[in-house]
Amino acid sequence: MKLIIGGAFQGKKEYVKEHFGIREKDITDGAEADFDTIFHCVCMTHFHEWVKRGLQEDWDFEELETKLLRENPHLILITNELGYGVVPMEAFDRKYRELTGRLCTKIASESELVVRVICGIGTVIKDA
Repeated sequence: MKLIIGGAFQGKKEYVKEHFGIREKDITDGAEADFDTIFHCVCMTHFHEWVKRGLQEDWDFEELETKLLRENPHLILITNELGYGVVPMEAFDRKYRELTGRLCTKIASESELVVRVICGIGTVIKDA
């Protein structure tokens, strides 16, 4: 797996297309994807929105990183970093932010490559 992280509108998707040869038609929008989609898509953008939808629909995220590694080991995940800034007042928003961060931490530990993109420039955090 590969995990691409960064702030909103920092060029993460363009970075993936350029560096990994991914075409637009091969990129799934996590905001619109159901639970099973992540296990067979090539690349998912807006992973954080997929997590939000999952919380709203009560999906089971237990051992997600292990299932992804087993069922879709070549997946490229693109997600916004949510842990900076003001802590949300709403309990759901705090739970969503924390779960996304914890899932990304677990996924990063299983990923062969983790890149942080800022202003369209990727910095490799992990290259196993």
